[in-house]
Amino acid sequence: MLLQIEQECLDVYKRKVEQAAKSRAQLLQALSDAKLELSTLVSALGDKSFISIPETTLGTINEQLAAIAPALEQLLKQKEERVKEFSDVQSQIQKICGEIAGNASEQTGAPAVDESDLSLKKLNEYQVKLQELQKEKSDRLHKVLEFVSTVHDLCTVLGMDFFSTVTEVHPSLDDTTGVQSKSISNDTLLRLAETVSALNEDKKQRLHKLQELATQLIDLWNLMDTPEEERILFDHVTCHTSASVDGVTVPGALALDLIEQAEVEVERLDQLKASRMKEIAFKKQVELEEIFARAHIEIDPEAAREKIMALIDSGNVEPTELLADMDNQIAKAKEEVLSRKEILDRVEKWMSACEEESWLEDYNRDENRYNSSRGAHLNLKRAEKARILVNKIPGMVDTLVAKTRAWEEDRGISFSYDGVPLLAMLDEYAMLRQEREEEKRRLRDQKKYGEQQNTEQEAIFGSKPSPARPSGTKKVVGPRANGGTNGTPSRRLSLNATQNGSRSATKDGKRDSM
Repeated sequence: MLLQIEQECLDVYKRKVEQAAKSRAQLLQALSDAKLELSTLVSALGDKSFISIPETTLGTINEQLAAIAPALEQLLKQKEERVKEFSDVQSQIQKICGEIAGNASEQTGAPAVDESDLSLKKLNEYQVKLQELQKEKSDRLHKVLEFVSTVHDLCTVLGMDFFSTVTEVHPSLDDTTGVQSKSISNDTLLRLAETVSALNEDKKQRLHKLQELATQLIDLWNLMDTPEEERILFDHVTCHTSASVDGVTVPGALALDLIEQAEVEVERLDQLKASRMKEIAFKKQVELEEIFARAHIEIDPEAAREKIMALIDSGNVEPTELLADMDNQIAKAKEEVLSRKEILDRVEKWMSACEEESWLEDYNRDENRYNSSRGAHLNLKRAEKARILVNKIPGMVDTLVAKTRAWEEDRGISFSYDGVPLLAMLDEYAMLRQEREEEKRRLRDQKKYGEQQNTEQEAIFGSKPSPARPSGTKKVVGPRANGGTNGTPSRRLSLNATQNGSRSATKDGKRDSM
């Protein structure tokens, strides 16, 4: 029994020793694991200065474990917080990258955090990257909003549905979607840019079309003398005649239905124009005749009207072609007027000078011109100016001849004035002026000879009383109403009646008297 009890005690002792050894080994392993985890955490967090880590290895295993436990617990808590920070930053980075790439909806779950490096330096790198991505997102969002605003403005002007246009690019671009939820992907920006470009091109084409229609409307209105009441109905069309693409901002200004209305109106006026072709053609013929009349170019208006009637009645020419041909004739006539303007202005000055010359001759023949009658001082001033102007006539004629010859050499045709060659008129005037000068010289010689004879007779027989001048023979000096003293009004030197009214007859007569 004693031996058995002793054996049992030995067994109990052995078990106790084994349990103690086992427990010691477990404690040592726990201490080793704690130290390893502590070093791992310090390495991962990258900074051990902010926490006190025991360096001593003194004391029992339990004491060493108890010394390590607070630091280990604090480091584990810091690790948990740091992992959360990393996870938040990386989640935001992943989300923004997904928004930029356009696959944000495909991403599921939080990104995996590398727990081997949880240092503040690494966290700062992620935060810098996040700030860059946030700035890029802000810039992209600003661009998206600008594009959306531009699309809205263009759709408003073009009369298009903004909602369907913008949601066709991306559903998130609708106004009901929050700003931060709008798509900022490369694909969305590219499609928005393409949409804006397409709308701008559409706007440009519609404006060009509307301006063409407005020009046609104005031409047709002017052609047919359309009243102002009818024109006002299309002010919204004609107001953009000279507008730029960026200058058109009125809502619905370039809507398709508005352009269609203008097209319908142009078509209606075209049909009306065809029915009123004769009236319109004759109106253009009158305009052409007035241009030629102002330029003193002689034409046969009756023959022209008969030709127009024949063309319209025959039906061999399209109304538009006939009007285009007449517009071309009017344009050429205006060019002809411009080429003749300088010479015609000089002719007008020459004729005015000739009129003054004729008046001066009448004034000089009036023996009572120096009497103190009413208006005598005005006639005297006019006579002084007329003498200065008359002295310039030879220079005017020489310059006019040189200009006319240069014009004829350049054009290869004769310069006619109301059907008469201008050079022939100037030559005839020069001859008449020379004859007048010779006549004046002869009259002066004759008067001088008569006065000499009277002097000789008075010396022989004595002076005789001069006969009294008959009463009522006083001559009124001033502008003449009709014709000159030596002839009737001539067509050759006449001015166009539409320009000078009743003056033409006065000028004609006086010029012929030269």
